[in-house]
Amino acid sequence: MSTATPPLSIVRGPPLRDEPGQGAHTIPGYLREVTQRHGTAEALCMPTADGMLRWSYGTLWSKSVEVAQALIASGVGKDSRVGILMVNRPEYLSAVFGIGLAGGVSVALSTFSTPAELEQLIAASGISVLLFDGRVLKRDFGAVLAELEPALRRAGPARLQSAKFPFLKQLVRLESVTGGDAADLQAPCFESWQAFLARGREVPVSLVEARAASVAPADAGGLFFSSGTTSTPKGILHAQRAFAIQWWRWPRVMSVKGPARAWTGNGFFWSGNITMIVGVALSTGGTIVLQPYFEPELALRLWESERVNYLSGRPHQWTRLQEAPNWATADLRSLHYITNSDLLKTHPTVKSDWRLPMTFGTTETNTAATSYSADTSPEQYAGSAGEPLPGNILKIIDPDTGAVVPRGQRGEVCIKGPTLMLGYIGKAVEDSLDDEGYYRTGDGGYVDEIGRLYWEGRLTEIIKTGGANVSPLEIDAVLALCPGVKRGQTVGVPHATLGEMVVSCVVPQDGAAIDEATVQAFLKERLASFKVPRRVLLLDEAEVQVTGNGKVKTGALRELAGKRLAAA
Repeated sequence: MSTATPPLSIVRGPPLRDEPGQGAHTIPGYLREVTQRHGTAEALCMPTADGMLRWSYGTLWSKSVEVAQALIASGVGKDSRVGILMVNRPEYLSAVFGIGLAGGVSVALSTFSTPAELEQLIAASGISVLLFDGRVLKRDFGAVLAELEPALRRAGPARLQSAKFPFLKQLVRLESVTGGDAADLQAPCFESWQAFLARGREVPVSLVEARAASVAPADAGGLFFSSGTTSTPKGILHAQRAFAIQWWRWPRVMSVKGPARAWTGNGFFWSGNITMIVGVALSTGGTIVLQPYFEPELALRLWESERVNYLSGRPHQWTRLQEAPNWATADLRSLHYITNSDLLKTHPTVKSDWRLPMTFGTTETNTAATSYSADTSPEQYAGSAGEPLPGNILKIIDPDTGAVVPRGQRGEVCIKGPTLMLGYIGKAVEDSLDDEGYYRTGDGGYVDEIGRLYWEGRLTEIIKTGGANVSPLEIDAVLALCPGVKRGQTVGVPHATLGEMVVSCVVPQDGAAIDEATVQAFLKERLASFKVPRRVLLLDEAEVQVTGNGKVKTGALRELAGKRLAAA
């Protein structure tokens, strides 16, 4: 009889040096390499009032160099932080690459931010230059900024001195691509995009080249902010290589064959969007099809006219597509690589058999940390999130003691590797990572005997009901397929005998006739009985609080559900 001790839950991915498809590991090095490969091909396009704006790879390179020249002329130096507050537009990408070429650090700011959130993000990030959309739909960001800092109304261009934002010296305002009132605030300190670029024309390109060559893979490259669903958003600082590795990697993980025409209507201030869309498109010699913000009718027209084959979106967006007047008539035969594809596969012209690879990752790991490729068989995946990607090491620990647990035992997922963050800004390394350099994710799961990760959601969000553990993410994935559901999120509400009661909060589509019984019946056909929510609450969109990054505030939703049930 064997008494062998089970191996510990520590799993190493293959060496990064052995990963196929990798290239230069800096942001400027990546752009140079894809430009050398695909120079005259179309790198991006965006609809405008006059038709379609199109940039080749060569144009993207030259536009990025222009931004770098302007930043150098503005005093941006090594590791200077430059904020980007824009919708999806070509200038967002030329800014990201231009900041990298100049040796700076791009800071992604959400256009969904409230004034209070934006104030906190600007102050915490320490940006010296802010490149911002003057207007996004009905929001005049110039007026928002002037309200936050009245000194903006008095200072001239590049002469701002603010005690509230002590590092901020320059604000560059871009004309809107989402429409709006021509009477937007024009403060004296706002420099136009054209004037900003003009100030860099005397900076020699050779200086930009020298700066780009001096950038190292371990240098800081970009700063994201967490969604802040439970607390103040954390500033997550990433190295240059974290971006480049994932840009080279995503086509392999997604099993993309040939040039991809990759659409996005979601903000590049999300790490998942900037890494996946840029990587899938540019690393394959394809095209980024930009939509400044998600609007269903235009999205369908773009997919058809631009022969889009890769989509990155969310189930609640696909639900809105079915309400668009051109949904039934759109020709979507080109679509192949579709994330969260179940609803789109109901369209008669969509014939894709591609499966989204199951991955695990966080903003702190700059998206994917574990995965197999999309063409891996379901038998090999076996419901897992794959194995650690090249260069990564994963361990599962007891969240209370920190000890590594045996394989098969549940615990907290910890990760380290080349795409792991440099740390949280304002925090010491020991306050961001454990003693061995691992990031404790706060997510629960286990690894099996061959090293596959089984992710079970946030440790703090797993619903413990009647002695069973229920993942709200599993329920929400099925809920998104329910006819008439526009948005759905499941929470655990304290219960006297169950510990927690499973409650799904649902925002119906406009005009949809659904009720609690209808939703429960749909879920009962697809979930084990103990996972079916005991209550389904129908909410108005306005009742669902979201963060600056568009994520639902789970704590606030749980509190709302508790109050609604108590009142009933």
